[in-house]
Parts: sequence; structure tokens; C-alpha cells
Amino acid sequence: MTFTATSATVVVDGAYELAEGGRWFDGRYVYVDILSGRLFELRGDDTEPAPRQLVGLDVPLGAVAPVAGRPGAWIAAAGTGIALLTADGALEWLDRPEDRTPVPSRMNDGVADPAGRFWAGSMAYDGTQGAGSLYRTDPDGTVVRVLDGLTIVNGPAFTADGTTLYLADTAAGTILRCRVDPASGDLSGGPETFARLRDGEGSPDGMTTDAEGCLWVAMWGAGEVRRYHPDGRLLHTLTVPAPHPTSVCLHPRDHRLFVTTARYGVQSPTAASGAVLGIPAPVRGTAACSWRGRG
Repeated sequence: MTFTATSATVVVDGAYELAEGGRWFDGRYVYVDILSGRLFELRGDDTEPAPRQLVGLDVPLGAVAPVAGRPGAWIAAAGTGIALLTADGALEWLDRPEDRTPVPSRMNDGVADPAGRFWAGSMAYDGTQGAGSLYRTDPDGTVVRVLDGLTIVNGPAFTADGTTLYLADTAAGTILRCRVDPASGDLSGGPETFARLRDGEGSPDGMTTDAEGCLWVAMWGAGEVRRYHPDGRLLHTLTVPAPHPTSVCLHPRDHRLFVTTARYGVQSPTAASGAVLGIPAPVRGTAACSWRGRG
């Protein structure tokens, strides 16, 4: 089923180069502009929402999750690794594994799981095939490489029980699904292909799951958001007014979808490119999780 988001509104016309990583935390919508290293929030109680910049870094910022028990502190996929980030922008590096890769690389999208771990992917700046990895940061601060041989690792998304991880390899046009042991964080076997996109269908980017356990996927290059049933069936295709949607976030109480988009690679950008869009949605989301470490 395909429908057009005729009621899509530009919530933030930020002219962001690469807005990404939209998440709903504690009554606010948080997102990043990756290449400029900036973190923003929108308060959910604002009648006329305006973004507030929380942090500006001198390295790319792929995604964040709040640190449980430490208001204003974040765990961040930033630069070449994983860091703790304070409200004043100070970084405490836990590890910088992408410093040890053969090609210049950076961290990309990331998310905390229901057990309190933080998962984030990486990519080479030049898109070198197989140079991307998936990392898990445990509550003790240990950063573990979980998967390698990927290219552009995007959209980690978990089911509410934490037993299933969805992962996009954007360059390969593939959505992977992994079974996770919630107690240890270990993968149960290798990843399986959940969906494979054909040429011309766009590339899977940021993802999230909804209150019914379905998977929502931003489709870079196609100007679409897709909703998949857990059995792999494509349920809905939503056309959005920007060619490069990058992340999707469903409000946990209202039936509303937030979509970040990019101006990067768009020859004739409009106000919807590099913006945050708001669109009515048929289902609610769930609040994003925190990293439960270093309390």
C-alpha cells in the first residue's frame, strides 16, 4: 500500500547537511547533524517548536543515547569511536576503534537497547566496500566489535523485548535481522537477510520499531519511508517530500512520525531537504532507551 504524505509539515527547516539519529527521550525529540557534529533537541510541549543546540563537536556526531542517572550526559557515536559526552561538550573517549582501520572512517548511526547497551555502526568516508563494522558498548564501558565486513552500517533498531536487532547495510541495499541474547548481548548465530532492495528502490537508512512490533525504514534516495511486518511483508510505503530521508522516529504517545532528511547530494534542495518533517502516523512508537553504565 502506497500513500503520499500530503499532510507532512516541516517542523524544523534547519538546512542541515545530514540530519540523522532522531529519537524520542523524556518528552523531547533529539537528533544530530552528523557532519557538523551538532546535537539538537525539540521539546514536546512547545506550541511553536524551535530547535535548541545542546552540543557542538569538532568531529562528526552519528548518534547519541542518554546516560541513565546522569542528566545532561550522553553516550555518543562520534568521530572514530564511542565517547561519553557532557552537557558542556566535553568528551571522554571509551574507545576509538576506527582509528585502527586501514581506510579513513567514522562512526555512524547508533541506539541503546532495552538492556542498557549502546550499539553503533561505522563506515569509510569513501564508502569502501566491507570497511564498516557494528560495535556494542557494554555497561562497563567495554566496546566490542560485533560484526564486520559491512559497508555503511545504519539504523540499528531493537524490538521492545530486546531479542531482535534490525540493521541496515545501506550501500548493499540490505536490511539484516539478528537474534540477541538480552542477558549477554551476544548474537545468536549470524545475521539473516530480512529484506533486500532492488536497484531503483532506494537504500535503507535509519530505522525504528513501532508499538506493534513492525519496522519503519527511511529510504535514502527514494523519498520514501517503508513499514514492514515482522514476517518481512511490506505493509506501507509513505512518500515524503525530500529525496533523502535519513531517520524515522514515532512519538510514543501521539500518532506522529518524525523524519529527518539531508541536503547532502541533493542538486536542487527545497525546505524539506535537510529538515525535520512531521507526519500523521497510524501507530505509536516507544520511548528510546538509555545506556545504563558508568553511573
